[in-house]
Amino acid sequence: MKQIILGTAGHIDHGKTTLIKALTGIDTDRLKEEKLKGITIELGFAWLDLPNQQRVGIVDVPGHEKFVKNMVAGATGIDLVALIIAADEGVMPQTREHLEICRLLGVTHGLVALTKIDLVDEEWLQLVIEDVKSFLKGTFLQGSPVVPVSSVTGQGLPEFIESLLTVYAMVPKRRSTGLLRLPVDRVFTMKGFGTVVTGSLVSGKVRVGETVMIYPSGIESKVRGIQVHNQPVAEATAGVRTAINFQGLERRAINRGDVVGRAGTLKPSYMIDVMLEYLSSNKKPLRNRCRVRFHTGTSEIFGYPILLDRDELKPGEETVVQFRLEAPVSVVKDDRFVIRSYSPVRTIGGGRILNPIAGKHKRFKGNIVADLMRLANGTTGEIVSYYLKESGLRGVRFSDLILMTNLAASELEKELQKLLSEKAIIQVDREDRIFIHRTVFDGLCENVLQILKAYHKENPLRPGMPRETLNARLPRKLSPRLLNVLLQELSRSNRVVQEKDTIRLSGFRIALEANQKDIRRKIEQVYLQSGLQPPYFKELAESIGKDSAHIRDVFVHMLDEGVLVKVKDGLYFHIDVIEKLRKRLISYLKDNGEISTPEFKELTGVTRKYMIPLLEYFDATKLTIRVGDVRRLL
Repeated sequence: MKQIILGTAGHIDHGKTTLIKALTGIDTDRLKEEKLKGITIELGFAWLDLPNQQRVGIVDVPGHEKFVKNMVAGATGIDLVALIIAADEGVMPQTREHLEICRLLGVTHGLVALTKIDLVDEEWLQLVIEDVKSFLKGTFLQGSPVVPVSSVTGQGLPEFIESLLTVYAMVPKRRSTGLLRLPVDRVFTMKGFGTVVTGSLVSGKVRVGETVMIYPSGIESKVRGIQVHNQPVAEATAGVRTAINFQGLERRAINRGDVVGRAGTLKPSYMIDVMLEYLSSNKKPLRNRCRVRFHTGTSEIFGYPILLDRDELKPGEETVVQFRLEAPVSVVKDDRFVIRSYSPVRTIGGGRILNPIAGKHKRFKGNIVADLMRLANGTTGEIVSYYLKESGLRGVRFSDLILMTNLAASELEKELQKLLSEKAIIQVDREDRIFIHRTVFDGLCENVLQILKAYHKENPLRPGMPRETLNARLPRKLSPRLLNVLLQELSRSNRVVQEKDTIRLSGFRIALEANQKDIRRKIEQVYLQSGLQPPYFKELAESIGKDSAHIRDVFVHMLDEGVLVKVKDGLYFHIDVIEKLRKRLISYLKDNGEISTPEFKELTGVTRKYMIPLLEYFDATKLTIRVGDVRRLL
């Protein structure tokens, strides 16, 4: 069953609400002020059962220019529009503005009701019909039915419903597989029930009992009940007017303009990239960073257009723009928006969202406008590739790509698998599902190779670069998972070798020069001959008659090789000496069970200068454990 929502549009007092009541029996004016003044101020809601057994949801919008922001909120999520024009007045200012708003919001189907025909004669009616058809030329309603009706006499109502059936058949079915999104247009409390919100369910589905999230606040609440057209249902799907009763949610926690969705699926943002059409009816150009009213979904937020390649946008021009907003919006790619001037308030433009979670752009930077144009006109693969290239080493999460592409998860999965098979992208995190572009990854690989090359040149006697040192020298520190993927790729292609936490180029080998070999031989001789009472490092240069600057590199190399063992800062032993002592200590402890400090001194013959560091070294290496004043085998 195809669910659709009809929205009214038109000038004040042209009979929108009266027509809806004549068709449905429902008076959508519910406020006392509306009854007193005889005008619609807030949004009204009704439904109509068609002869084909389908039920159409109806949103009745106010026609007064003061309440256009309410009209924009109501027009969000409608599938077709009934443009209401009074036969005794014809096309008026809000007729034009409402039709323009519907176009900017992406409405492409509708019909015209020519109301109040009981107030005019036939000759006048024919003139008005011709005038209306002329007005509709070049608009999305050109060629749509124009139906004369009288809500007072009932004349033309059957013909209106018949025309509505024809247009209904042309409207595509909304997909229920997308993200759950319900922009809130009304919030109220009911005694015994609590907080209730209403809105047009623009995508996805919602079920009784599930927990949803309110955006942008991030508050979670359980769905206690759902009504569609005043009837309780277990589930509502895209394309219907929906009322949701929340469990334990306070009235002040949610407002018009908020969006009901599932946790973690939407991402409120203060910056968005858009394709903006600046209406040709404007008298002045749009200036960079001028304050405007930004309408999307059911929200109205103040914001500033950042013109990326110019200082002003002339009437009738269209270009990509970044909006920086005073409050966050929760939107997805291809959502529609309208902008209105700050003061005096009137509709000046609108368009569609290209990037719902944009980063900050610098004006007049390279090909930024051409790049963003790809988001407007590119294929799905091109759009995904753009985002992954743009994100660099950060990559993009699968959940964010859904917002950025407005694809169902299954459709996006199919596109990503295609790009993965083509090796155009790489998945660097399987748990969080983060992807980066191959060109970014290849550039990172080359960067690592250059860093290692420079490191080997600076440290020719080191076996390789510590993993953390390598990560710190990259332009952006990588997550452990991305670093793992990177090093695995370089290892698989035999470009680097990983040995524990040390990384080296596969072709790198340590090669001592003649003088370094001589220094190495002398250092080893000193530590072998001195046994358990070696010189501290600062005394080493004097022992072998070499400058300490020449000794240090060779000394570190010997530590890397494991020839020398560090016992404490400045104190080192030859590995053979340490291993010989280790065996003696194990033998002693097996025979005696424990060893005291004086007994260790007697065993080794060393002074306290060496005795305490050696005892602490064997504790640190888990050979022994200190218990009071003695050591035992661990």
